Amino acid sequence: MTRPPPVIACTGIAVLDHVFTTAAFPKGAGKHFASGYLEVGGGPAATAAVAVARLGGTALFWGRVGDDATGARILAELGEWGVDVWNARLCPDGRSPVSAVVVDDTGERMIVAFADAELDPSPDWLPLDTVGRMDAVMVDSRWPQGAETVLSAARTHGVPGILDADSTPDNAAKALLPTATHVAFSTAGLAQTTGTDDLADGLARAADMTDAWLAVTAGEKGCYWHTDGKLAHMPAFPVTVRDTLGAGDVFHGALALALAEGQPAEAALRFASATAALKCTRLGGRAGIPVRSEVDALLQEAA
Repeated sequence: MTRPPPVIACTGIAVLDHVFTTAAFPKGAGKHFASGYLEVGGGPAATAAVAVARLGGTALFWGRVGDDATGARILAELGEWGVDVWNARLCPDGRSPVSAVVVDDTGERMIVAFADAELDPSPDWLPLDTVGRMDAVMVDSRWPQGAETVLSAARTHGVPGILDADSTPDNAAKALLPTATHVAFSTAGLAQTTGTDDLADGLARAADMTDAWLAVTAGEKGCYWHTDGKLAHMPAFPVTVRDTLGAGDVFHGALALALAEGQPAEAALRFASATAALKCTRLGGRAGIPVRSEVDALLQEAA
């Protein structure tokens, strides 16, 4: 009997990205001209959900947007990518999150993001009674109240709870560490959480804050993780980078899917790294997400 696709609830922020492509990042005040432009959905949890769906999982998005045209567009696009948005909330007060993204010719990006503090932070509407039937949950730290609630429910039911521990204005990831089972930091998130730029020292300090499995992504330097009190390293897959927008979000979605499938942590990390590497070869935070067969082919090629 064929096993049904893993079900993963992704909780956090969904954004409408306004993406401008330029030869180099703008410097100083004045008018700057873009060579290209597109509007596309973004946000860590939302893009992770799209990655889950693209890779063959069943993805649910649990998050809030404003009850406005932007929010309707965000949720409609998620639905078009195959993400279940039935339990997303339209908040009558507050505006939907948006961002301006500049991508240069090397594929690096600059982001200016806006998330309205007036969006109701209460997680009381989340369907927590369904968490026990999930294969995993994945959260970002942009909506800490929702993230903590979902991670706690996952702990109660013995479901893997993956935290995307990126940097935020309020350092929300630090308080969420004890409730997660797996934490994947960005380098900025690890430094903000632990107070050091040294990856080995940072992961060691983070290990004192949680019993979760810990890793950090470091772009072209690959991934590092903490195991048996030691630092382990996995090199990045060698690819030609065109656009890094959304790569971290895609990584977290792929990691959640692999863990939901029962893959060991190191294998899940390799699967997520391959998925994010392929995304970086293509323009677009979501349009660039590979399908499962492409990831499997890269893993086989690199074996």
